[in-house]
Amino acid sequence: MQLKEWTMVEQEQLIHFMTTNTWPFHMQENSGRELIEKAIREGGYESDEVKTFWLVNDNGEKVGIAKIHDLQDDVPLFDLRIADRYRGRGYGASALRLMADYVFGLPEGKNRLAGHTRHDNLAMRKTFERSGFVKEGHLRQAWFSPEEDRFYDAITYGITREDYMAGKKTPVVWEDHEDSHIVQEIPDFPDQFESERLLIRMPSLNDVSDVNNAILQTLPTLRQWMAWAYQPQNLADTEQRMRQSIADFIMKKDLRLHLFEKETGDFVGSSGLHRIDWTIPKVEIGYWLANGYEGKGYMTEAVERITEFAFDELGARRVEIRCDELNKKSRAVAERSGFEQEAVLKNDDRSADGTHLRNTVVYAKISQ
Repeated sequence: MQLKEWTMVEQEQLIHFMTTNTWPFHMQENSGRELIEKAIREGGYESDEVKTFWLVNDNGEKVGIAKIHDLQDDVPLFDLRIADRYRGRGYGASALRLMADYVFGLPEGKNRLAGHTRHDNLAMRKTFERSGFVKEGHLRQAWFSPEEDRFYDAITYGITREDYMAGKKTPVVWEDHEDSHIVQEIPDFPDQFESERLLIRMPSLNDVSDVNNAILQTLPTLRQWMAWAYQPQNLADTEQRMRQSIADFIMKKDLRLHLFEKETGDFVGSSGLHRIDWTIPKVEIGYWLANGYEGKGYMTEAVERITEFAFDELGARRVEIRCDELNKKSRAVAERSGFEQEAVLKNDDRSADGTHLRNTVVYAKISQ
């Protein structure tokens, strides 16, 4: 893909592009012709401060536009828009890299490039993460949507010249008081991988129906061991929790993983890497199987592969599995996967229904 500078002779093409596509996560979700014409007249697309580019793919198709503004400052900002029909194809990440190439290639030596998005624009947040940008700000109730007459949180991402030149990402130290001296660089890692029979990947909103059905069918078993199984389990509740899981995955706070049979594409169960401590780093694996998939070795296969992922991709030094002492099936998965029992913590937790105290068994593997 390449950037092709927009010119005033292409005014009608720009107006057509802006008015025939939808922009659900922008301040103005629907841009009318008069508004675009006014912005063009006032230099909102071409001036000393602003440059606008078409995003042209390898087939010569104009798949989006990128507008870089505040070009007289050391810290330019950008606005990125991908046409409806071309979303989900990876063009956004390519566009961000091209804009960084342009800005940091300017002779005046720009210091950084930044962009903003709404906190629930998960696709754009993931695009930032994949393109070397770092989350630098979370502004509560700072993004107004006129169509909905409500405020959303705004997220700021940026990339510095230093990181761009070095090809790295330097995380922001949020706790900047005097005793916060440990800075752990969180690695980049893929959002999906495979085992012999399984596709293992981060959640998607397309999974909501399959996951909800699996939970409802497996609920009696889940409620023996999982406190969350006592929460409301209708489709809307599952979708809300899924959105949070996707956001947590993008922010590398908690890595929920869904398991699918490669041969059929069927949802098999859920696992993930939780209680992450990036200063070690260490993680804990959790898991449950959908009804009908027990006894086939799927969870042992998944746990072995996820453990490998934790060591190889996350740089984990310790991987734990914790479960109720009475949960024989969960304990068997840990033992078949080569985890060593380290402890039994007496009266460590409550039963899933909250009525009794239970012991917790701790299993672990450490990196060699």
